[in-house]
Amino acid sequence: MAVIIAVMSSIILFSAVPLGHSLSLNHYEKTCPDLEFIVAKVVGKAASKDKTVPAALLRMHFHDCFIRGCDASVLLKSKGNKKAEKDGPPNISLHAFYVIDNVKSEVEKSCPGVVSCADILALAARDAVFLSGGPAWDVPKGRKDGRTSLASETRQLPAPTFNISQLLQSFSQRGLSTEDLVALSGGHTLGFSHCSSFQNRIHNFNATHDVDPSLNPSFAGKLKSICPLKNQAKKAGTTMDPSSATFDNTYFKAILQGKSLFSSDQALLDTPKTKELVTKFATSKEAFFKSFANSMIKMSSINGGQEIRENCRVVN
Repeated sequence: MAVIIAVMSSIILFSAVPLGHSLSLNHYEKTCPDLEFIVAKVVGKAASKDKTVPAALLRMHFHDCFIRGCDASVLLKSKGNKKAEKDGPPNISLHAFYVIDNVKSEVEKSCPGVVSCADILALAARDAVFLSGGPAWDVPKGRKDGRTSLASETRQLPAPTFNISQLLQSFSQRGLSTEDLVALSGGHTLGFSHCSSFQNRIHNFNATHDVDPSLNPSFAGKLKSICPLKNQAKKAGTTMDPSSATFDNTYFKAILQGKSLFSSDQALLDTPKTKELVTKFATSKEAFFKSFANSMIKMSSINGGQEIRENCRVVN
């Protein structure tokens, strides 16, 4: 309960971003006043039992918002041959959907037919960050749930192999700035990556180098031992940064040390503006937290959706 109260009392820290069309901070004030307490309670309980839950919820929200806006389309299950987003290649490793189902179930008991799955996911992602030691912010609410979810559209997600121009284009297409790109990349401070996402940097990198020369040599050696070219363990991989259960600015320090996992992480040093932001966030956790909170508000306000789903896994 203390954690829930802490989340509630801290959400006024960052809310200086203009809100997306039709979203408001008090959307459920009259129709579901206990919503945020319910979400925080269920997410907190799940995170206390499984420390991978916060990273999973944050990633799920990102992947939702980047396809058709933040409309909970990532939660829909596939129907027959019609594969949904959650079965698209970049989303196969998404997990902890049960947490959103559990929240929805509790919310429906309190205020049936009122709260969208998209709003639940946005709130759960915020709570996941806060529970991991990160910033809190007030989440604008009033999203609707989408009725379309296509696995083929997941190829629009930014890939771990993207270079800086591809990353900047992907973000600008969604109305997100260079600072949003660098700040939101800081979400990589949480979680775990399978070898497939960084294999390109440690084996057959290019015609000249087997290993990406921007990688710290001892770090590259460690990755090679975890992810050999042959006889690799099925779910082999490593943590995203050394403090992978704590939301902090270690990720940015790792980039500057040549110890980031993805090409897309290292790419943040490839323009003066992005490099300046990486350095700023590596130096100041407070600056990172403020930017991250503002960028999350901005990203989570990308609109989509038409209905309030009864069951987060199926359209009405």
